[in-house]
Amino acid sequence: MSERVALNQFLAGVEKRAYKMALFRVRDVDEAMDIVQDAMMILVRKYASKPEAQWAPLFYRILQNRITDSHRKATLRARLFSMFYSEDPDETTTDVIQSAPDGYAAEPDFQVGIQDATEKLNAEVERLPMRQQQAFLMRAWEGLSVADTALAMRCSQGSVKTHYSRAVHRLREVLKEDWL
Repeated sequence: MSERVALNQFLAGVEKRAYKMALFRVRDVDEAMDIVQDAMMILVRKYASKPEAQWAPLFYRILQNRITDSHRKATLRARLFSMFYSEDPDETTTDVIQSAPDGYAAEPDFQVGIQDATEKLNAEVERLPMRQQQAFLMRAWEGLSVADTALAMRCSQGSVKTHYSRAVHRLREVLKEDWL
């Protein structure tokens, strides 16, 4: 398989999960889409020639850097334009995951239960400290190894294990009745 095809398949495979990761952190649909697109463009431009095994940690490192940059820009923007900045409470955002069609027809009770549990999980993942959230999303959602997650997060493997363990324990503690 050519390098270009492999890279396109990799990007297609991580796109939705990367978007959700960005959305957790920035809480803005358009900004999350821009962050993911920027991360993909940087990976293609600068790192396409790297071995395929390195793409995932590189991509998630780029994604995390873009998320951090977004927070910095938002903070600066809020400081500079605080007198002009106002959030519209009537503005609603669409969750791409929630609006996707179901693959099969399910019982309404089951769907409501799943939806409630998912909303609780999403809310609790959002409440995790940033490093725990990063470790959890990369390990649990993306299936990255401890070594690849450490590379993406720029920390030791021991730190990844600690952050991931704390995140999992916290989620189990808070969500035990919903996810048993």
